[in-house]
Amino acid sequence: MDTQPTRRRFLLGAGAAATAFVAACRQAQHHAQGATASPAAAPSPRPSTSTTTAPTPSGPARFVKSGPAASGAVALTFHGSGDLALTQSLLDKARALSVPITIFAVGNWLDANPDMAGRILADGRNELANHTYTHPALGTVARAGVATEITKCRDALSRHARTPGAWFRPSGIDTPTEVILEEAGRAGYPTVVGYDVDPLDYQDPGASAVAARVKAKLHGGAVISLHTGHAGTVQAFEPIVSSIKAAGLRPVTVGELLGAR
Repeated sequence: MDTQPTRRRFLLGAGAAATAFVAACRQAQHHAQGATASPAAAPSPRPSTSTTTAPTPSGPARFVKSGPAASGAVALTFHGSGDLALTQSLLDKARALSVPITIFAVGNWLDANPDMAGRILADGRNELANHTYTHPALGTVARAGVATEITKCRDALSRHARTPGAWFRPSGIDTPTEVILEEAGRAGYPTVVGYDVDPLDYQDPGASAVAARVKAKLHGGAVISLHTGHAGTVQAFEPIVSSIKAAGLRPVTVGELLGAR
């Protein structure tokens, strides 16, 4: 019996099996190396829920000085800068009275005092907004400087408050110029917020005068302009709140007054 064909088939089959085995081993090794080397195989980290990016740029901002008269609400707003102890005292009074306030913070004040943004926002009621970076007379500043003042404060807010804020208020000018409105919109702020009740508290006329001036001009939808860092303003805060409530009005943030919340 001729066994050569059978033997030949056996050897060919064994060789083919060995070749297949080696190829399979190499393929398995390649997949294992790819799984180890490729970062795509690891699960992606969960995205952060904090708001650290700038607002979406838009066209020129609109300017508002007050909210709806029928709202039955007023906004207590503060230009944020100055003495930290007085600012903390104001925050303590607002917390004790359960009264929300909106602070338009100066950017370099936030950078110099990096814990202040957290203090302002700690109880969840208050609101932070943009009031330029160095507080110049913004109406006298060239366009490039206006843009820098707005965006640098926006970025300071993002660093310290994890949000750029929803509102911008120019410094040193009551009614913004077209350039200010354009640059505010370009920086992502669709609304520039002014005020229609100004007791001139930064002139330090005394607590009684500040409180009386606010009371005399109270109305539904009012945006009241005050300043942190002034002792008379801190002392006037409770009487102002009492006058608001006695008039049948309620203090709210700018966001609530303008319908953003």
